[in-house]
Amino acid sequence: MTPFVKLYKARHRGQDRLFISFDYDKELIGLVKKLEGALWSATKKCWHTEFSLEYFMAAKELMEPKAQLDYAEIKADLEWLRQQKVKGQGRLNTAEAEKFQEDFRVYLRHRRYSDSTVKTYGNALKQFLLLVGKPPAEVTNEDLVAFNNYLAEKKYSFSMQNQVISALKTYFRKLHNRKLEIEKIERPRREHKLPNVLSKEEVKKILDTPANIKHKAMLSLIYACGLRRGELLNLKPGDVDSKRKLLIIRQAKGRRDRVVGLPERLIELLREYYKKEKPQVWLFEGYGAGKPYSAESLSNVLKNCCQKAKIKKPVSLHWLRHSFGTHLLESGTDLRIIQELMGHKSSKTTEIYTHVSTKSIQQVKSPFEDL
Repeated sequence: MTPFVKLYKARHRGQDRLFISFDYDKELIGLVKKLEGALWSATKKCWHTEFSLEYFMAAKELMEPKAQLDYAEIKADLEWLRQQKVKGQGRLNTAEAEKFQEDFRVYLRHRRYSDSTVKTYGNALKQFLLLVGKPPAEVTNEDLVAFNNYLAEKKYSFSMQNQVISALKTYFRKLHNRKLEIEKIERPRREHKLPNVLSKEEVKKILDTPANIKHKAMLSLIYACGLRRGELLNLKPGDVDSKRKLLIIRQAKGRRDRVVGLPERLIELLREYYKKEKPQVWLFEGYGAGKPYSAESLSNVLKNCCQKAKIKKPVSLHWLRHSFGTHLLESGTDLRIIQELMGHKSSKTTEIYTHVSTKSIQQVKSPFEDL
């Protein structure tokens, strides 16, 4: 029986990747290993490599004689890439794009952008240059507009499309002396999504689940202090001021420090954790001395806890942060204080919790009751 292989595109660690999925087959594994840069994803349980027309054609040539290929999901992407070749724009290779990418990253680091922004902006520039197939000196306004339209047609999320636009605007304004009409790249209309919030009972179930004290302390800190994932992973032992019952969050989003209170129960939990684990550099360390706990591992910890607690919602770490803000509002905490505790630059960001707070909603009497 001919094996079945699916080829599709997905985001992985901030990059578009060509994923190659098939049931275990020793011969196919041997073939895919011949692809340059092919890697195994333990989370997605399949192989992946760089997403480009060249890499797709290489995978197709290797595997088509031995398997039935399905690449219907990426036909539109492949056609777009072929069109660029036909127009004579396919002159820029991966190595050249990566050189421009690294120059951009150096500039961003010198300007003290966060590590995540440096990574995201750099990847966005590389993707753009490879798709248009031109060096920056030859890029036109039409290329920028066409690429923006391509992102919309491919249904990239609002936040991802917005980040890509910001990256290109920064690059061509600040790093390249080009007279391009950058403002022609219109941003997508902002989505107005409500934050996902758990009930206090659901939060308690999740936090009561971990048997591992490190896992329990990490999840408890995110909820109790309204932390972002990166803020938790960047904490150091000295950031916990147990005498004053405070947690110092240094250089968080927007390069801002802030201070939040630590509940007494959480201080006791952290003391117990500290005695057992004895962290050296980071408050929560991963495998290997001096290495911080990985974001992916932390997400898996939460996923496992939700499964054990029998919570079927697609809970993410940010849900715990949103729940913190909403529960504070429901308990009567002033919005201005919540804004400070959560590190929001604008009060408008904090006000979104008024739309999901059940306290004010439940007090409204429906006219249905008068019927």
